[in-house]
Amino acid sequence: MPLIKNRRSLLSACAAAAALVGAPLAWARAAPPRKFVLGQSVPLTGAADLIGLAFAGGSKLYFDAFNERKDNPGWTFELRQMDDGYSPEKAAANAKKLLADGADLLFGFVGTGSSDAGAEVATQMNSLLFAPFAASDRLRDHSVTNVFNVRPSMSDEAFKMVRHCATIGMNRLAMVAEDDAMGKAGLVAVQQAMAELKLPPLVASAVVPVNSDKVNGAVAEIMKAQPQAVIQVSLFNTSAAFIRRMRKAGYVGTFLNFSVVGIDPLFSALGKDIGGVVVSQVVPSPRQSAMPIVKEYLAALDTSDLAPTYESLEGYIAAKALAEAVRRSGGKWDKPSLQKAMGTMTDYDIGGFRINLRAGPRDSIRAIDLVTIRADGKIVR
Repeated sequence: MPLIKNRRSLLSACAAAAALVGAPLAWARAAPPRKFVLGQSVPLTGAADLIGLAFAGGSKLYFDAFNERKDNPGWTFELRQMDDGYSPEKAAANAKKLLADGADLLFGFVGTGSSDAGAEVATQMNSLLFAPFAASDRLRDHSVTNVFNVRPSMSDEAFKMVRHCATIGMNRLAMVAEDDAMGKAGLVAVQQAMAELKLPPLVASAVVPVNSDKVNGAVAEIMKAQPQAVIQVSLFNTSAAFIRRMRKAGYVGTFLNFSVVGIDPLFSALGKDIGGVVVSQVVPSPRQSAMPIVKEYLAALDTSDLAPTYESLEGYIAAKALAEAVRRSGGKWDKPSLQKAMGTMTDYDIGGFRINLRAGPRDSIRAIDLVTIRADGKIVR
């Protein structure tokens, strides 16, 4: 289950994305199309590089296809992508540079800490942040008017996983979280979901280093409590190390993961040991070709080095949602027009899949899937 067909090709493509890909098209217009410039900071290297590369590649895939349309609406998109290595500090610096260099808004930052940093810079520089990946729930507060989310919240995912456990009679739950903004936010979301569903509190919780195999202490702590299920909010390397060592220690319970883990990199890290692991998903299966948005995405993939993944599909959906917001704004670049247009997209059908850009921490419109991965890599809903 490879994440990309040609990793080097995608890295090269992302590095070159500061300039608009392709020669200018000869539109049947007196004046050339205007450029809508997007600033994106993503981890193209570092702890979350496989997630960042896939999400960035999927978003670029859509914008490239949009720019090549013969029925151009009067504007094109220039996606300027910068590597932040999964560092919030670097993401903040990238955000400032992107906006200072003329980006019309910030788009698709990846990671809770990086998204928080991007949102803060957007506020300071009177701009917008669109479609952050794994942003904290505090950015969904209605007082935050310059951040628009395409994916549902961590609270949504936590509630879905906890309710699933309760439904099948598992109420002895434990949790493992990485020691960063994402881990802390996930831990709070799970605890809130358990309280809302009137379940007993966590029987154990453990904090582990980010993107590390130093999980022996967490394994000992969780094994001592003998939970029926363990919820993980961690990147794929940490998740894989914990799952493997828990099983070696004799644990036979269930592992559930937030979508940020990334199914494909988790499979690459675990191999057949992935059998039975549950992962929350916030977009449709990238192989569900009967759904219009997925069919469109798969057709676009034929011209790229990307393989179908949940993360690249999410990037594609986020890019298409932004294009619709620009269309609704009448092609205007000013912040008030874009905010107003985005505010109307509270139940938008993007091709058989509905999104809500103004959702709070709990979004009843959006469906979240829990999928199980078999030892052979097959995904079962």
